[in-house]
Amino acid sequence: MWKRIKSFLFENKTSKQTVAKNTVWLSISNFGGRLIKAIIVIYGARVLGAAGYGVFSYAVTLAGLFAIFIDLGINSILIRDGAKTSPDERQRLFSTTLLMKVILMAAVIIFIVTVAPYFSTLPGARVLLPFVALMTVFDGMREFLSSLFRAEEKMQWDAAAFLASNIAVVFFGFIFLRIAATPFSFTGAYALGTAVGAFVAVLFLRNRFKKVFSGVSLKRMGIILKSAWPFAIISALGVLLTSSDILIISWMKSASDVGIYSAGIRIIQLLYIIPTIIQLSTLPILSRLTKGDPGKFRLAFEKIFSLVFLVSLPISLGGAILGAQIMGLVFGNAYVVGGMALSILMLGISIDYAGGVISNSVFVRDHQKSLITCTAIAGVANILFDLLLIPRWGMAGSAMATLIALILSNSYLWYVAKKLSNFSFLPYIKRICGAGIIMAATTALLYAAGINVIANVLISGAVYILALLLLKEPLLREVKEVVALGSAEA
Repeated sequence: MWKRIKSFLFENKTSKQTVAKNTVWLSISNFGGRLIKAIIVIYGARVLGAAGYGVFSYAVTLAGLFAIFIDLGINSILIRDGAKTSPDERQRLFSTTLLMKVILMAAVIIFIVTVAPYFSTLPGARVLLPFVALMTVFDGMREFLSSLFRAEEKMQWDAAAFLASNIAVVFFGFIFLRIAATPFSFTGAYALGTAVGAFVAVLFLRNRFKKVFSGVSLKRMGIILKSAWPFAIISALGVLLTSSDILIISWMKSASDVGIYSAGIRIIQLLYIIPTIIQLSTLPILSRLTKGDPGKFRLAFEKIFSLVFLVSLPISLGGAILGAQIMGLVFGNAYVVGGMALSILMLGISIDYAGGVISNSVFVRDHQKSLITCTAIAGVANILFDLLLIPRWGMAGSAMATLIALILSNSYLWYVAKKLSNFSFLPYIKRICGAGIIMAATTALLYAAGINVIANVLISGAVYILALLLLKEPLLREVKEVVALGSAEA
C-alpha cells in the first residue's frame, strides 16, 4: 500500500495521474498553507485593529509591488521552457535565470532603501521598509525555485516550501504579536517566515546549486530577456490591478480604510485557491498539447474552463449576497463596514477565475502581446475608476473600479482566445448556470430569514451540488473519474 501511495504522490506516469498528483499536492499546499496563514491574519487584524492592520497591509502590498521587478517574467519563462526541455538543458536554463534573479534582487534592495521612503505616505509605514525588502527577496527566491518545481511537475516540493513558509509565518506571528501587538512586530514575523520558505526550497535543489555556475550563459540571458519582456510588462500592469486599490486608498483615505479593504482582499485571495490549483496543475498539459492535434487542445481547454466555472459560480453568487456577514464573522464587527466592497469583489470572482484559464490558453500559444494589452486595459481602467470612485464611495468605489476593469480586460481576452481556438463553452455551462441560480435563490431566502451565515453556506452548497446532480451535469462524472484514479493509484 505504501509503495502505491508513494508511486502516486511522487512519480509522473500518465497525464491524468500527473494532473491528479499535482492537484493533490497543490491542494495540500494551498488549502493547508493559506488556511494556516489565515489564522494569523485574522488574529493579527483583530489584535492590531483596522488602522494597525492597514499599516501592515500597506507594507505587504509594497512587497508585492517590488516583487515584479525581481521577476520580470523570468519565472514564467522557466515554467514554460523548462517543461519542454531535457534535464541538462533545464539545468543550464536554471543557472542562467538564477544569476539574473540575484542581480535583480540586489537592484531592488538598493531601490527600497534609497527611493521607497520618499513615496511611503502612510504614517508608520517607513519603519517597515527593511522588512519589505526582506519579504520581497525571500518570497521572490521561493517563487523562482517553485517555478522550476512546476516545470518539472514536482508539485510536492513546491507544496513543502509553501507550507513551511506559511507555518513559520504563523509561528513567529503569534510569538511576535504576543511580545508587542504592533505592525512592526507582525511585519517582522512575516519576513522571517518567508526566509524559512526560501531556505526549504533551496534545500530541495541543493544538488542543482552545486553546479549552478557551469551552465550560465550571457547569450542565453539575452534570449531570455527577449522572451520575458512581455511577461514583465504583464506583471507590472497586473500590479496596477491588484495593488493600486490599496495604494490609492492609502493616499485618499485613512489607515483604517486600508485595513478594512485589505481584510476583504484577504478573503478574496483565500478563495483563489481552487482555480489556482486547477490552472497550475493543467498548465504543463496545455503546453504539451499545443504541439499536437488542435482538437485535443480545444477539448481540454473547454473542460478546464468549465470546471473552473463550476467551482467559481457558487462562490461568486453566494459571496455577493453574504458579503457583510462574512466580514463580520471572519474579522469582527469593526470590519462589517467593508461588507459592500467585499460583495462587489465577489461578483468579479467568476470573471477573474475564467480569465485565468483563458490567459493560460493564450500564454501557451506564445501570444504574450495579447496578454499585455489585456493587462494594460485592466490596470489602466482600475486606476482611472479608482480615482473617480474612491473619493465619493471609498472602499465600495474601489471594489467597483476593480469589477469594471475585470469586465473590460476579460472581454478583450475572450475575443483573442476565441480567434486562437474556436472554442464553445455554452454547452458545458448551461446546467452550471441553472444550478447557480437555484443556489443563489436559496442563499438569498436563508439570508432574509436570518439564518446563521455558516449554516447558510453549508445549506446553499448542498443545494448547489444537488441541483448539479438533478440536472445531470457531466463534469461531475469527470471529477469523479479523476478522484477514482487517484484512489486506485494510492
